[in-house]
Amino acid sequence: MITALETSQRLNIRYLGLQDYLTTWQAMSDLSSSRDKQTIDEIWVVEHPAVFTQGSAGKAEHLLSQSEIPVVKSDRGGQITYHGPGQLIIYLMIDIRRKAFNVRDLVSIIETSIIQLLSAHNIDANAKKEAPGVYVNQKKIASLGLKIRKGCSFHGLALNVDMDLTPFLQINPCGYPGLKMTQCINEGLTLSLKELAPILVDKLSQQLHYVQIESFSHEQ
Repeated sequence: MITALETSQRLNIRYLGLQDYLTTWQAMSDLSSSRDKQTIDEIWVVEHPAVFTQGSAGKAEHLLSQSEIPVVKSDRGGQITYHGPGQLIIYLMIDIRRKAFNVRDLVSIIETSIIQLLSAHNIDANAKKEAPGVYVNQKKIASLGLKIRKGCSFHGLALNVDMDLTPFLQINPCGYPGLKMTQCINEGLTLSLKELAPILVDKLSQQLHYVQIESFSHEQ
């Protein structure tokens, strides 16, 4: 019999490649609804085709102009943001009750992991308590949005790596008018998304105290 402690130390990591946002969201939601105390936590690494996602409390006025990029109303926290190729997205399906921490703890772990990654490449980044995410010289480089269901998280983080930032001009990013965005490549970090992904996943895994980790690649 596997104990709760042993289950809490296990993690499955899935590298999914480029995936449709709605399909991935539905899969996350299904896992979160069906999981029980024995379900192993999962981290999904993914990219999405161009899409704006509006958080559960999102206000329509933060979409400044319409375009061919679809707008999807999501059940994550936060306002509107943009996802597109070249952005590293990591979804965290974590039983936070089993881990014995709260949502703020998880947010801090995510922010700290990103800051550590950037710091290792000589990028001075910081978090803001009043505006979750990670910033470099007041420009946002990573966004966060989480949903908690039955004591378990889903959704996660988006780190801008090497992408077209222009669509961010069509919105007030995360609900903040005038907020400027940046990305790793603009800050001198030239590692590719595929190179950065396992490094950031490793930092998250360490911060979340997983011991038994299995990785799976589902990329086409």
